[in-house]
Amino acid sequence: MSEGEVKAESVGTVVVAGAANLAVAVAKLVAGLISGSAAMLSEAAHSVADTTTEVLLYLALRRGARPADTRHPFGYGKESYVWALLAALFTFVAGAGFAITHGVTTILVHRHSGDYLVSYVVLGVSFVIESISLTRAVRQVRNESRRWRTSPRRFLRLTADTTVKAVFLEDSAALVGLLLAAVGLGLSHLTGDELWDGLASIGIGLLLLVVATVLAWSNLSLLVGRSVPDRLHREIERELAGLPTVDRVDTLMTMLLGPEEILVAAKVDFHDQATGADIEAAADEAERRLTDRYPEIRFVFLDPTRSMPGTDGRRARRTQDQEQDQRRPGPP
Repeated sequence: MSEGEVKAESVGTVVVAGAANLAVAVAKLVAGLISGSAAMLSEAAHSVADTTTEVLLYLALRRGARPADTRHPFGYGKESYVWALLAALFTFVAGAGFAITHGVTTILVHRHSGDYLVSYVVLGVSFVIESISLTRAVRQVRNESRRWRTSPRRFLRLTADTTVKAVFLEDSAALVGLLLAAVGLGLSHLTGDELWDGLASIGIGLLLLVVATVLAWSNLSLLVGRSVPDRLHREIERELAGLPTVDRVDTLMTMLLGPEEILVAAKVDFHDQATGADIEAAADEAERRLTDRYPEIRFVFLDPTRSMPGTDGRRARRTQDQEQDQRRPGPP
């Protein structure tokens, strides 16, 4: 799958999820107003938050895909994480805040007005619609995990494409929230006690808190500047170490510049007999090898460096962790 196809699939996943959430939000709001159910109104707030999130994720995809220019030579990939972080914060404040507050109010007031039937119908229809959206997200997660030769679970944990992660988590949370609303509504209907409806609303709010926290933490980590996963790091190192004129890779550093953009920088110890032309050819070969195998790698910088003498007289490899340890200030 090419990079353009991946981006198109991500946009399609976000659009489908946004359309589904908008339709469901309207239906839940009408049902909540008619039935007076706190859980239904919380689910309406949940869907409104998800719809707004999809709009922000769409902006993240579009703004982050802009080409590099003189002021932003590495492109705008990190801007996508800003919009995705805002989406997570909106879910945290608007969705979770409303659901928990309304649930507590319902428990204290214990008042319910209207018919339950419309809520049951809307919950059933919403479950079908959200399932369709989640199915598309799951399909993309599986395709992407196969492309990276990893498991779907590991892909979701480590992927830099937070839009896919956001849609998957939000749609999964939407289905769980619908089940919570159905249980709370059903128990309130059977017992006549609105305590269950209020507890379901609080449960929906806590669910949104968890999703928002996971997404916010993931985007914050990528904004700060996260390296590629360890397995990919080792594969890049092997490719560089396999160059004919390379003795060893002293330091290898990587950074995720965007959902589909990786920067590679390395201090490389070339053979003592290597000429300037040999080093230039090796740098070109390194870029060709890495970009052919991993199209997401956009920048490859090699810094020729002298080998470090080890305690046993042989050359010693300097790792990224050692570089960081040397830069840390010592104890006072």
